[in-house]
Amino acid sequence: MWIFGWKGPSGFSARSTAEQVTQGIDGTGLTAIVTGASSGIGVETARVLALRGVHVVMAVRNVQNGTKVKEAILKEIPSAKVEVMHLDLSSMASVRKFASDYISSGLPLNLLINNAGIGLPPFLLSEDNIEIQFATNHIGHFLLTDLLLDTMKSTACQSNQEGRIINLSSEGHRLVRSERILFDKINDNSGVLGYARSKLANILHANELARRLKEDGVNLTANSVHPGAIATNLARHNSILDGTMSILGKLVLKNIQQGAATTCYIALHPQVKGVTGKYFMDSNVAKPSSLGVDAGLARKLWDFSFKLTNPN
Repeated sequence: MWIFGWKGPSGFSARSTAEQVTQGIDGTGLTAIVTGASSGIGVETARVLALRGVHVVMAVRNVQNGTKVKEAILKEIPSAKVEVMHLDLSSMASVRKFASDYISSGLPLNLLINNAGIGLPPFLLSEDNIEIQFATNHIGHFLLTDLLLDTMKSTACQSNQEGRIINLSSEGHRLVRSERILFDKINDNSGVLGYARSKLANILHANELARRLKEDGVNLTANSVHPGAIATNLARHNSILDGTMSILGKLVLKNIQQGAATTCYIALHPQVKGVTGKYFMDSNVAKPSSLGVDAGLARKLWDFSFKLTNPN
């Protein structure tokens, strides 16, 4: 259990913080997009990356909150390079606009951290008629990654530095026991099962992306992360669960600094150079469910997601 702080092969444990796993690493010259950087572990991820010299673009739905986070980071780290851009992952139109604006800016892109996520909201369809958790947690990130991939490939080639793509998943993905849940009656599975489905999709997306990047021979990696059980506002839509997590958070859950550690570790640490298509937990490689390593299912989900995001 994480509370005992057992260290894995990386030398880090669940008790390690984002600052500790990146201690001594210089990220100067790197540019990162962090989705959902206006709350929870996204804030700490953006802060620590900026602390290490990374130029951070905060892709957020609430620009006002994002601006407050940016101001707080700059107050602590006056030399930080931080920008805020609007992105609503539940809207394909918003994702396309963000990607277009980013590409037009001419900025390079070394790190794409698909961090944003929602959990257990009331049943709702996105403007694209997709269950809101699947739309936000998977489809939005799938499309965003696809649209920015050429920029990442170009950056990796020109800079001769490895680009890294990180999908935040969850151990909740283990609740999905059948592949049909990913595809059948896509808008019927909300609640816990809908959340679990989106988190399994995050792992499968990273795995299939890693396979394709290897096949293309480009200097990019793709991995997925379980940040740990953390007391954030992810469950804000469920008052009972939110209250329970608030109580547990004081006893056994990770804090925000520990929750952001694995993401920051994969983003910056030289130990993971060349490592791709893996699932990480507590800053160490972990084993996902059997469905999470199903290569055929990953390819099937890729095709399914591509058709959703490219209907014409």
